[in-house]
Amino acid sequence: MHLVKLCISYACIYFLMTGERAQRERLRDLAVFERLHGNPGKTSPSLAVKKFCRTIATKHMQASDVRPLPVLEETLNYLLNLLDATEHPFEVVHDFGFDRTRSIRQDLSMQNIVNDQTIHMFEEMVKFHIISHHKLRSCSSKPSFSSVHYLNMEQLKKCLISLYALYKENRNSNSIYKNEPEFYSFHVLLHLGSNSQPLGESLSLWLGRVPSLILKSKEMCFARRLLRLFRMGNYKRFLCTTATEASYLQYYIIEPYINEVRALALSCVNYCGYKLHLYPIAHLSKLLMMKELDVESFCTACGLETSTNERGNKFLSTKQTNFHYPKEVFPSYCLLGLEHF
Repeated sequence: MHLVKLCISYACIYFLMTGERAQRERLRDLAVFERLHGNPGKTSPSLAVKKFCRTIATKHMQASDVRPLPVLEETLNYLLNLLDATEHPFEVVHDFGFDRTRSIRQDLSMQNIVNDQTIHMFEEMVKFHIISHHKLRSCSSKPSFSSVHYLNMEQLKKCLISLYALYKENRNSNSIYKNEPEFYSFHVLLHLGSNSQPLGESLSLWLGRVPSLILKSKEMCFARRLLRLFRMGNYKRFLCTTATEASYLQYYIIEPYINEVRALALSCVNYCGYKLHLYPIAHLSKLLMMKELDVESFCTACGLETSTNERGNKFLSTKQTNFHYPKEVFPSYCLLGLEHF
């Protein structure tokens, strides 16, 4: 951590030369992580981190305005360490990391740095946005959630575009990078739940340009199979495949659609059962891969009533007419069987 702080201090020397630090102190434009002793109008070279600037006048730029690669690497490590910070709500941590990682990408782009270190940094920034995608779901009840979530997803897609370009530029003819298959699989999984085109083209065209070694990898085969199961409505295999094969980063992308698949399964059970048939909650628990208490809550959220017999066994009456897909965001129910990470 001492090394990180030392490098962050080195990075902030550039602020002194360009006047950014002084200007931000004057404007009281300091994030909570940059405030000296909590003072919103005071910072120090060991706390301040360069902000993202949307418009840069390159003709007035000096070499000292752009951080070199070693400084950018240590700055990124510092920002990623904040992901585990508990002193502030996660949306505060995310807001800071969101802006400062964009600034890192900007400095990398301006220097046109293309090497293994840059690839690793972009992989880490993709991870930052995917982990944020997961953690921001706990903030879903707040009014600003949808816009924050949308912006985070936009930056995730931009990071992936840059990362794929770096992979391509650095790739040897007969080899791929260790993490390439998993990071390529993220693009496929981003097609879950909608007909959107994250990279601006159809998935089939995009797949046509993916190297054969990546297409045949277990990570890509998993992602393509899961997308097919989702589109087919095969809820049982979708849930089982996710629980047994997804990496934690893949799961974080899939997670928002799991309850959508569960709602489909519940709809099938409700409408396809015999009119007076009672479906045991214990069986639903296994089908939906949820705890029994969560199944009751889930049924209620979908407008369905459950009952309990004299022995204490709980049931869902089928053919109920009040079933609906909830408009609000589902709670994050756990997926049983997901113990491999």
